[in-house]
Amino acid sequence: QVQLVESGGGLVQPGGSLRLSCAASGRIASLYDMGWYRQAPGKERDLVAVSTSGGSTNYADSVMGRFTISRDSAENTVHLQMNSLKPEDTAVYYCNVKLKTYYNVPYSHYWGQGTQVTVSS
Repeated sequence: QVQLVESGGGLVQPGGSLRLSCAASGRIASLYDMGWYRQAPGKERDLVAVSTSGGSTNYADSVMGRFTISRDSAENTVHLQMNSLKPEDTAVYYCNVKLKTYYNVPYSHYWGQGTQVTVSS
């Protein structure tokens, strides 16, 4: 059993900042990739940023230079620092984690519940 709890969403003015957090808990044997996706109304869910256990990161072109993904391995937590926010960043942001619940089973992907980010004046 695995739980992903997201926090940090809210309403912010254009140019402002927010920091999202996602904490994984439960039966976790090995953590692999941790990432963030977002979905605006009427649109598909798209990758925002991903962090691998090896330390590499990848960002969508639309957020590069403004967003930073980081992870705290000791706390099984991934963060997304969002700066210079734009109205087009408005979406529900979802945490996604690739992990194994036991070492001798295949890995699975788990989703957080989503947190609303609204950028508006």
